[in-house]
Amino acid sequence: MTHTARIPAFFTVAQAQLKSMVALSMSVKNGVLGHRLIELINLRVSQINGCGVCIDMHWRDLIKQGADPRHLNSIAGWRESPFFNERERAALGWAEAVNALPQKDDTDAAFREVKEHFNDEEIAQMGYAISVIKGWNMLNLSLRNQIPEVPPPGM
Repeated sequence: MTHTARIPAFFTVAQAQLKSMVALSMSVKNGVLGHRLIELINLRVSQINGCGVCIDMHWRDLIKQGADPRHLNSIAGWRESPFFNERERAALGWAEAVNALPQKDDTDAAFREVKEHFNDEEIAQMGYAISVIKGWNMLNLSLRNQIPEVPPPGM
């Protein structure tokens, strides 16, 4: 497998669709769930999907927010980690369950848990957040977009 981007100027083409994806990403970040929780979801889903570009981006965003690197390093093992509260755990469990669809559908227990900590509006917004990060993951992976050696300004 080559590690060369398939469309090197990907972010300069299909501008209408790119703007729509960015708008959806921003709307969930600015929604009722809060930027930190959305970024935790983004990081975890990106880890599962193996998207290095997104892992790097969302880890850096959380660090800029003041997250402890040690806490972020334990997100892959969040079930055993003492660093996440019950609300974050419910969100991470729901994100993992939704991300696994349709290959694996074990969403019943995860939904019961998420319903204890979030209302319908929050769960719906979380669904959009999971969907858009999975979309970014699939775009980056399929086109072999690379982690930039030096992140773009502001990122």
